[in-house]
Amino acid sequence: MQRSSLARSLSRARPWLLPAMLLLLAACRQEPGTDGELPGAASEPAGAVRQLAVHLQHNDLAAFARDAVPPATHAALAQAWDRDRSRWPITELPLDEQLPSLMATLGGPGSETDLRRLFDSQLAGQDAALREAARSLALFGVQYLRQQEGYSDEERAHYVQTVEALGAWAGQAPLGDRTRGHAAIERLAAAAREAGLGSEEALRAAGMEGSLQRLGPFLAAVKATTADYGLDLDSSLVDLRTGLVEEKGDHATVRLHYPLAGREIDTTLRLTRVDGHWYLDGYLEEAARIIEAAQAAAEAEAEAGVEAEAGLEPLPTPPSATPNPGGR
Repeated sequence: MQRSSLARSLSRARPWLLPAMLLLLAACRQEPGTDGELPGAASEPAGAVRQLAVHLQHNDLAAFARDAVPPATHAALAQAWDRDRSRWPITELPLDEQLPSLMATLGGPGSETDLRRLFDSQLAGQDAALREAARSLALFGVQYLRQQEGYSDEERAHYVQTVEALGAWAGQAPLGDRTRGHAAIERLAAAAREAGLGSEEALRAAGMEGSLQRLGPFLAAVKATTADYGLDLDSSLVDLRTGLVEEKGDHATVRLHYPLAGREIDTTLRLTRVDGHWYLDGYLEEAARIIEAAQAAAEAEAEAGVEAEAGLEPLPTPPSATPNPGGR
C-alpha cells in the first residue's frame, strides 16, 4: 500500500494530527474577521483550492477525490484501490494503516461499553498528564520536522506552524473530561458502525468511491468531536480564503492564510493546469507515484501469470509528476 511521505514521517504524532490533516488535505484557509479577499482570489488556481475546502466542509470525500486529480488519474487510482494497491486519499492521513482496525474497534458490537470503561480507567481526570503529553508530542513533532529531509522550506514552515498550533490547543483542551469523553465515544462508535469499513476486505468491496461516501458521516462525527473540545474545523474551512501569488503558463502559486486553534497560519501551494483544470502539485506527484508502483506490481504479477488468470485489465499510464511538488 502506498503512503504519502507526510503520513509516514508523522506517524508517531497520530493522536492529534487528524484535525491538521483534514485541513492540509484541503490546503487550508484564512483568518476570520478580516475584510476583503486576498489579491487574486477570483483566479482559477485560487478557486480550485477553495473548492477542495468546500468539499471537506460538506464532508464529501468522494467529491474531494474527484476534484483533487484529473479524471483519468482518478480512474487509475480507483482501479489500484480495487487491487489493494492504493488507499488514496486515505493515505494522506497519518492513521491510514490503522483505519480498518480503528473502525472495527469503534464500531464493534457493544464497543461503547468497553471504550467507556477504558476511558474511565486510563484517561478520565488525567487532564494535567494529557496536556503534558500533548506538549511533549508537539515538541517532538516540530523537532522531527525541522530535522527530517524531503520537505521544501515552504512545506516545513507550514507543517511546523500547524503542529505548534495543534499542540497549543491539545495542551489546554479538556481531554480528560469524562462527559465529553463518553459523548465522543457514543458519536464516533455510531458513525463507525454505520460506515461498516472495519476491514481491508470491506474497503476493497466498497471501492474507492463507495468507501469515501461511507466515510463522509464519520468525518462529520470527527469534526463534531473536535469542536466539542474547542477545535472547530468547520469554522476553519468556512473561513478559508485564497489568493494568487503567481501564474505562469500552466503553473501557479496560491497563497493560503487560515486560523487554526487560535493561531494564524500562512503558506503557499503550487498548482499545475492539466486539460484546463488546476490541481495541487503534491497530489499529482503522489498519484503518479502510486500508479507507477501499481503498474510495476501488475507487470510483475503478469509475468507470473497472475493477471492473466484473473482476467484483469492493465492499469493506465500514470500522470506526469511535477518536480519538487509544493505541498498538499
